[in-house]
Amino acid sequence: MFEQIRGFTRAHAPSRQRPTERRRIALYSHDTQGLGHMRRNLSIATALIEAEPDSDILMIAGAREAGAFPFPPGVDCLTLPALGKDAEGQYQARSLSLSLKSIIKLRRKTIRAALKTFRPDVLIVDKMPLGVFGELLPSLRWLKANGQTRLVLGLREILDAPEVVHDEWHLSGYDEVAGAFYDAIWIYGDPRVYDPAREYNFSAGVTAKLRYTGYLNRTQLAGSVDQAEPVSPAGLNLPPGRLVLCLVGGGQDGYQLAEIFLQATLPPNTNGLVITGPFMAPEQQQALARLAATCPRQSVLPFVTDPERLLAQADSVVAMGGYNTVCEILSLHKHALIVPRIKPRREQLIRAERLQALGLVEMLHPAELSPEALSSWLAAKPQPRPSTPVDLGGLSRIPLLLNETLKRSRLQIQPKTAGARFPVLALTQQEVRYAA
Repeated sequence: MFEQIRGFTRAHAPSRQRPTERRRIALYSHDTQGLGHMRRNLSIATALIEAEPDSDILMIAGAREAGAFPFPPGVDCLTLPALGKDAEGQYQARSLSLSLKSIIKLRRKTIRAALKTFRPDVLIVDKMPLGVFGELLPSLRWLKANGQTRLVLGLREILDAPEVVHDEWHLSGYDEVAGAFYDAIWIYGDPRVYDPAREYNFSAGVTAKLRYTGYLNRTQLAGSVDQAEPVSPAGLNLPPGRLVLCLVGGGQDGYQLAEIFLQATLPPNTNGLVITGPFMAPEQQQALARLAATCPRQSVLPFVTDPERLLAQADSVVAMGGYNTVCEILSLHKHALIVPRIKPRREQLIRAERLQALGLVEMLHPAELSPEALSSWLAAKPQPRPSTPVDLGGLSRIPLLLNETLKRSRLQIQPKTAGARFPVLALTQQEVRYAA
């Protein structure tokens, strides 16, 4: 029996040759806080498969909730053992009883094995040049040395306050890492709203690789909200009337906004709907459900995979200022009040301030959040939005940028590029231990 198995293994071992000429694309997101990174990558994957159906796309996501989303044909997903944060904000294994070092080692080896087997033509990495705790480092070294994969770093338009990004990128060496490993750096935004090259003073090597895609507008995708069946108020356990939607992203820190929204006074003939997100604590979701039960025109929904479908029906929106939510608000031209997260990062606050200055949204600082403040905003007559152009063409432009990256002549690998000098600069001492 053993010899038969050995013979079968020799006779049927998979060839190292690529069986077809189908394009292979991999996308990585670490997903340690919410699902914004994964949702952005899924939008990009969908746009790429629509532009080039003769492709295979593998998403590598850091949270199991990624598997709940529908994927178009040609796109599949590998979900990694999840990371989370404890009450003190320290990273830990979200579900498994593993040490942080052990789960990072498991994730790191899983990523490397997947990429070595899949052998993508291009790898698109979301936000973190080396992944969380440097978990991408062995994969990047192998891919760069192998020379068959183009590497793209994708960044949302706002990372954090300039002084914070300076510390993370300049002092920790991310500038050198991005310059050494990556062939292109895509900015998912419009420099007229926020220009990272100017705000963050990236190095000349990084700036030369920047390409601005525009914001990612999911309504450009096939099967978008324009073709979706509307959700009836009865299906939401609400009477007929206007709809105000409250969105709190993944929900980890959205309880206060959701609670105060449910305490606000709605205008006549208006319904309120809160979507809690998958990461809001169960006891908080239960408290919101009890509060909504006392208000006949208020309702609460847990995690939904297509919030833009409800957003398309909303007359007004109260939301935190995450990237995907703001893209959907801008794409659907919604009257919106943004109550941004202000810690641990100021990304949402900066985005809300810039968009408010352009007259595209209104903003309420969380320090000023109260039922009275929300009631006042809901009762006010919406102001007309200006015709300020904001580039929402990212999902149409990304397939063109991908072709540009793939067609560009491949550079010879320099010995120092595949070495450890740049990654060590980019990691804290704790991260070095996990990336080793």
